[in-house]
Amino acid sequence: MSRDPAMDVYFAEAATWDRDREAMGRQSARIAWWVAGGASACTLALATALLVLMPLKRVEPFVVRVNGATGAVDVVPVYVGTEKFPQAIRRYFLTHYVSVCERFNFSTAESDYTECGAFQTPAENQRWYAQWAKTNPASPLNLYRDGTTIAAHVTAVSFFTRADGMKDIAQVRYVRERRAAGTAAATRSYWIATIRYAFTKPSTIPEVRRWNPLGFKVLDVENEREAISAAAGGAP
Repeated sequence: MSRDPAMDVYFAEAATWDRDREAMGRQSARIAWWVAGGASACTLALATALLVLMPLKRVEPFVVRVNGATGAVDVVPVYVGTEKFPQAIRRYFLTHYVSVCERFNFSTAESDYTECGAFQTPAENQRWYAQWAKTNPASPLNLYRDGTTIAAHVTAVSFFTRADGMKDIAQVRYVRERRAAGTAAATRSYWIATIRYAFTKPSTIPEVRRWNPLGFKVLDVENEREAISAAAGGAP
């Protein structure tokens, strides 16, 4: 049986078509892998860039001030928690802290509780929560639920310097006036609060910042009854 030369040429050309198609498939696969690899590298680079930039994304509250006489508008500089404050500022915060945290009036108890927490560290707030919990028999909510009120009047603030030079301790003397429900007379007792404090970066929470715009923080506090009060048998 003789072979047709034309058919041989046809089959040879057909074989080259198959080889070309196979080569093109391998080339397309290589291109696809290169594209996928490039896309993965771009995604990884983008994710890395976002992780690096995330600490820079934050909300900074600010106050716009308008001059009542001239109408000029400017932005009040934001306190960043590094400046040193004069004694008058520290005295104010210590006085305000003791006055708010040591008083009790059922009508303002919730607000006072929250405001006091704005000046304390998380550790002090845990102690504060345990002290006010209704499960605690000594909680003010249990002791004074009959309508008794407690007022705290600061009489003196003294500042101390530690041996290492740190000026972060103060003693606040105050008078507690206990007035039973339905009575006008008040029973007095005298107390000393020893407070270790610091100024930190102000909170970004608007409610906390409204009460504590300068980042005043009480690190720990210890209240002691003065000897003169105990000797006189004053009320708690």
